[in-house]
Amino acid sequence: MKGLKLSLLALVLTCVAFTGLHKYYVSVTQIEYVEEKESVQIISRIFIDDFEKLLRERYDKNITLAGEDEPNSVDAYVEKYLKEKLVIKINDEPATLNFIGKSYDVDLVKCYLEIEHVKSIQNIDIKNELLFDVFNDQQNIVKTKINSKQKSVILFPQKSSVLLKFN
Repeated sequence: MKGLKLSLLALVLTCVAFTGLHKYYVSVTQIEYVEEKESVQIISRIFIDDFEKLLRERYDKNITLAGEDEPNSVDAYVEKYLKEKLVIKINDEPATLNFIGKSYDVDLVKCYLEIEHVKSIQNIDIKNELLFDVFNDQQNIVKTKINSKQKSVILFPQKSSVLLKFN
């Protein structure tokens, strides 16, 4: 009986220990076409600690996101990185992403981007490699709302892009 209790205790401790060690790496990017404004509006939500790790490794080891005295250079680094790792084609034509800014929400950084002068969307090709260069098990969820149709996909390092059709 004592051996059974010890075995059960060991099993429970093992399960608790290993489930607590694994961290999930995920971002969520929402892409919405606002026809009356001829604008594609994009919001990427990324965990602050993950994004901070990336920015420190890539640009400046002293960066602290959401700090009181955050230097202006942080926005420039965020914009540069987003434009490298988030690539969009609309109707088979490369789109220019305009970085609007960022905000913090508890443990997330929200990055705001926009593509202007979009008359219509038949298809959109989305390449989202955010944080793939830091976390091998990173997953990027992309949610779209285009022409009153909603579609969602999960992108990961082995499949970092998707072509969605809306005609």
